[in-house]
Amino acid sequence: MNTEHEMSRVFHALAHDSRRKILDILKATPGIGVGKLAAEFDVSRIAIMNHLAVLEDAGLVLSERDDTDNRTRRLYLNTAPIQMIHDRWMSEYSTHWAERITRIKYAAEAAAKIKRGKAR
Repeated sequence: MNTEHEMSRVFHALAHDSRRKILDILKATPGIGVGKLAAEFDVSRIAIMNHLAVLEDAGLVLSERDDTDNRTRRLYLNTAPIQMIHDRWMSEYSTHWAERITRIKYAAEAAAKIKRGKAR
């Protein structure tokens, strides 16, 4: 990520919950078509296309035409821009501890959820 402008585009793209959901879907279903992706949302296909344009502009989504069906675009998550942001601020040492702190956080949240379930 060479410029502050490129980084700002990534942060702008990640700022909207629908765009983050799109990225979650692309992570879980690489190569999903635009139509199937749009069916996951309660908004128009045009709204999804607009979100995809923002994500593609930020470099977070890659698309290609399906070889068997020229009308279908296949979508893929590109994690490189997020990794580049991570690399800018995280050193090897801090990454080591951040990963462990995150694991502790998730374990504590899971334990609290189980405890709440038993209390009911």
